[in-house]
Amino acid sequence: MMKEPDHPKFVYEELFQTGDDLTEYIHLGSESVSVESSAGGDVLVVGPEALTMLARRAMTDVSFFLRPSYLEELSGVAADPATSENDRFVAAMLLKNAVIALDGVLPLCQDTGTATVFGFRGSRVITTGDEREALSLGIYEAYRDNNLRLSQLAPKTMFDEVNTKTNLPAQIDIDLVPGDEYRFLFSAKGGGSSNKTSFFVETKALLTEKAMRKFLMEKIGGIGTGGCPPYHLAVVVGGTSPEANLRAVKLATSGLLDGLPESGSAGGRAFRDTRWEGEIVKIGRETGLGAQYGGTAHVLSARMIRLLRHGASVFMGVGIACNAHRVIAAKITREGVFLEKLEKNPGRFLAGDEDGKEAGGTAIDIDRPMDEIRRSLHGIPVGSRVVLSGTMVVARDIAHARIQKQMIDGGDAPQYLKDHPIYYAGPAKKPVDSPSGSFGPTTSSRMDPYVPGLMERGASLVMVGKGNRSEAVRAACRKHGGFYLGTVGGAAALIAHDHITSVRTLDFADAGMEAVREIIVRDLPAFIIFDDRGNSLFDR
Repeated sequence: MMKEPDHPKFVYEELFQTGDDLTEYIHLGSESVSVESSAGGDVLVVGPEALTMLARRAMTDVSFFLRPSYLEELSGVAADPATSENDRFVAAMLLKNAVIALDGVLPLCQDTGTATVFGFRGSRVITTGDEREALSLGIYEAYRDNNLRLSQLAPKTMFDEVNTKTNLPAQIDIDLVPGDEYRFLFSAKGGGSSNKTSFFVETKALLTEKAMRKFLMEKIGGIGTGGCPPYHLAVVVGGTSPEANLRAVKLATSGLLDGLPESGSAGGRAFRDTRWEGEIVKIGRETGLGAQYGGTAHVLSARMIRLLRHGASVFMGVGIACNAHRVIAAKITREGVFLEKLEKNPGRFLAGDEDGKEAGGTAIDIDRPMDEIRRSLHGIPVGSRVVLSGTMVVARDIAHARIQKQMIDGGDAPQYLKDHPIYYAGPAKKPVDSPSGSFGPTTSSRMDPYVPGLMERGASLVMVGKGNRSEAVRAACRKHGGFYLGTVGGAAALIAHDHITSVRTLDFADAGMEAVREIIVRDLPAFIIFDDRGNSLFDR
């Protein structure tokens, strides 16, 4: 009878060994935070008021301010002559967008996201009251009191939905960890970048240099530009379950796993592979997609995390954080409540010639008849910049679904879709005394199923949005003489502040931020992605 191998001696090894916290914090106060003695030693007592105050401040700051490390990366793209002209243009717009958002009036992005909270409560921390309720109240107040968009849809039936009008419920995940501190990561995650998260179940055959690189080239190229690059991209290999893999993807894109060691161990600790991170950035350059409109600045930074795995499973998670990189750390200690210090002077990252980078492009008067607009676009090479001035109609998912139903029921496409270019977007709340709330483009591909039918009826012949689209849309442009243009995703505050002069509701007012609107734009920059001959920027 064969003797079983000796079972190793028990040694506990923490899975995520993230090292020292190097975050720079600001002190928000000590109210509702105290230290009390118990039979086992001192415990930190946190009242609900502290949690509410922290969540309110965190979700407010993260909507208007960015990390200085990220702004420095953007500044590098804007100043790098080795990047494409379009890359430098996009980076310059994003930097100016951060300056405009600094006032706390227009948020960085019109999609102010799903509020997400990761909490790590020490075993010697006691909270009084319901901590999730207290955090939710702070999130509620942040979305109520700021010009943020309310995007959460509650299902009334399997197919009928209604906006909660509070942006709640939030995603709140709380872990119990050793210690006497309560640590947090707050995030505002937009739908465009969340939709680019992918999960794959592979085999051990993937775990070779050649196979891994082929896999990453395919998946990174497949992300496209709809999630608002330049990206912070994370790849997680392994995991004890699919859920553990995707959670690590989310934490990696936020920077929470940056302190992991750079080598593994027999005990199964997670680690970063910095060599492969460099390969991911290189693969991003090789896509040629750039910072939305062609170039090399597609992936700004990368994280490649290796986790332990079950012998039968090779889980692969790929996810991004968009250029509206809205994450912020926080902690509660015996000294009080602390919040990560975000950049309050983004102007220092401007090179001084951003207006020059924004200049240029063929001026297009979009108040002319549609045939004249299309003639003015005809012959301009894809990838070229144009500058739009005049009237556009804004419509996105719900409006398209309703219009589609009207056509199925025997009606025609609305005349406003025949007379004007259509802008795929949905604004944030409008500030008092401002013509518009933050108003950047949404991911155009969600409207792809509707385009052929609309173009058949002479509607949606000039479309403005962001990201790559299907071959069906490209074929419709070729067949019907249509155009698809892209403006800069992630520059919603700048677009509202500098380029939109008026907004009025035109149709479907009950749809809230998804109502059809008429807007007037002035010198709105855009790039030709599909032309009327079927040429595509992405072919290059």
